Amino acid sequence: MPKNAWTFLYAAFVSIGLVTFVSIGQAYILNEHLHIPIDQQGTISGNLVFWTEVVALLFFVPAGVVMDRIGRKPVYIAGMLLLAISYSLYPYSTTIAALTLSRVIYALGIVAVTAGLATIMVDYPAERSRGKLIAVTGFLNGLGIVTLNQFFGGMPEKLIARGFTGIEAGTIAHLSIAALALVTALVLAFGLKGGTPVRKEERPPLKALLRSGVAHAKNPRILLSYGAAFVARGDQSIIGTFLPLWGITAGIAMGMAPAEAVRKGTLIFIISQAAALLWAPVIGPLIDRWNRVTALTVCMGLATLGYLSLVFIDNPHDGFSIIFFVLLGIGQISSFLGAQSLIGQEAPRAERGSVIGMFNISGAVGILIITTIGGRMFDMFSPKAPFLVVGAINMLVMLGGIYVRLKAPGRVPAREEGQAA
Repeated sequence: MPKNAWTFLYAAFVSIGLVTFVSIGQAYILNEHLHIPIDQQGTISGNLVFWTEVVALLFFVPAGVVMDRIGRKPVYIAGMLLLAISYSLYPYSTTIAALTLSRVIYALGIVAVTAGLATIMVDYPAERSRGKLIAVTGFLNGLGIVTLNQFFGGMPEKLIARGFTGIEAGTIAHLSIAALALVTALVLAFGLKGGTPVRKEERPPLKALLRSGVAHAKNPRILLSYGAAFVARGDQSIIGTFLPLWGITAGIAMGMAPAEAVRKGTLIFIISQAAALLWAPVIGPLIDRWNRVTALTVCMGLATLGYLSLVFIDNPHDGFSIIFFVLLGIGQISSFLGAQSLIGQEAPRAERGSVIGMFNISGAVGILIITTIGGRMFDMFSPKAPFLVVGAINMLVMLGGIYVRLKAPGRVPAREEGQAA
């Protein structure tokens, strides 16, 4: 139904923007509310992401099973409500422990939101147009990230200019984005299709659903997609955590006030996401025309280039650094779309929630490892360190894609439809 489709497109616009704001808001809280020294913020940010991913690891598969059993809609709505609670608590956190608790609630929210978004994205399209819908979804994800983060990220500086204190400005910004999450929960409740796409008698037993995510890794293309998810599903979290933090800490080190540093750090993040936004409609149709393993391999190559190019940046606020942030955004969206297209083609219909749950778990493991190590490297060595680590892993997955393309290439959807090969 058109109502369901339009609701999904709205959800695609809002969801990832809501999820990614946490790093920008968190950087503001660390500097303005808690006054954490700059040389400790990378480690603290990495630790907060660590606990987020521990929760994700524990709940991604159960979330997939619940979606297969009771439907995508109630899980997605619950995720939005949890995000609203988390953002409401964030500005009132007076210690790192309290901030961690808020982050755990946030983690439960993103498990439900990202799993719901990814599973519905697999459910709705016909195979011949899957790449196009994923590209549109990626475009809307990017547009939402750019729009919401620019608006809410710039809000504290505007409020301070109107006479609010720094703490009041941060609190209002967080309560405002919490309100948006509540509104989105209502939109999903009225607009998404209820139920599940598979009739009850067609669904495997609960135990089989739990085992299926691991069992289907025997398919080399699903295994490759899990490997791609290790970095691709974590790209937005890695970029969202460390890119604005790099810009903000560099700005404060240059003498900027926290609100100004947050605005300029947010701008760096937005540049990368704007590049992703513009690149999504370019790479999406190509993914539809290519073998999906070929597409993933090319996408991981672009991601390798984007991440490793940051080695050439000294000060993120230098004008010439923009080109490298553009390459980063292109690489990020390419790896995301390539991985989503492959898992979307290969995941069995009746067990999609569970297989995609394992896909997300692989991404959670990647985020956990990279952010924990990367946060410490951020403080001890260089803000570029987390990105260079991700670039190296992308290169390994690209090599794995070449191997799978030679040994188990699978099918080309475009050829099956009588289109170009």
